[in-house]
Amino acid sequence: MIDNTAMQVFVFHTPELVPKGTPDCAVAVDVLRATTTIATALARGAEAVEVFADLETLNERSTAWPAECLLRAGERGGKQVEGFDLGNSPLDCTPERVAGKRIFMSTTNGTRALQRIQHSPVVLTAAFVNLGIVAKFIASQHFETVWVVGSGWQGSFSLEDAACAGALVDRLGGAGNDEAFAAAALYETWKDDLVELLEQASHGQRLLKLGCLTDLVFCASLDTVAALPRQTEPGVLVQALG
Repeated sequence: MIDNTAMQVFVFHTPELVPKGTPDCAVAVDVLRATTTIATALARGAEAVEVFADLETLNERSTAWPAECLLRAGERGGKQVEGFDLGNSPLDCTPERVAGKRIFMSTTNGTRALQRIQHSPVVLTAAFVNLGIVAKFIASQHFETVWVVGSGWQGSFSLEDAACAGALVDRLGGAGNDEAFAAAALYETWKDDLVELLEQASHGQRLLKLGCLTDLVFCASLDTVAALPRQTEPGVLVQALG
């Protein structure tokens, strides 16, 4: 755990539970799979990831971008939206495919969480794959208040997002609410078997039915992707590492 006694980390399990107000730093988490995919795309050379809550706005915005410089990523219910270049799998984000491209993304849950916190002074995204990098950055900035917002599933609690939020609390300390204490305890229980945790999660089970076991294994890996996704303008995330 990082010694950061002045910091308080608050966990909110869904965007709907986020209170009014503005923290010093807000972190969106959607382990399965939006924030894992965002981190992977940026680490592999994407110019930026721009997120949208709805497909219509995404399509309108992307038409103003040069066609050779963009990819459209759309997912609903775990499946790729018909006619889009990508779904929501980090495994699709190879350097050959995403390098130099802006990815216009809309997913079932993760983009809603980002929209809820987009007016915070510092907005980041985290997943298990880039957890250590995000924790190190937060600690280096000496924020007083940090909100970690899980994406959940259609407004309901999400096991994997709570565990990832708990992993951040475990590394940063300073649990500011009961949800943060509980999330840290959940992570402590499952930290040595995160693949099993994701397989037990309701959304993990949905993805397994779609044949996405390899995605689950990738999403459960700790500190394997070198990315610090940071918002530069509402809804636009870039690689802030280095």
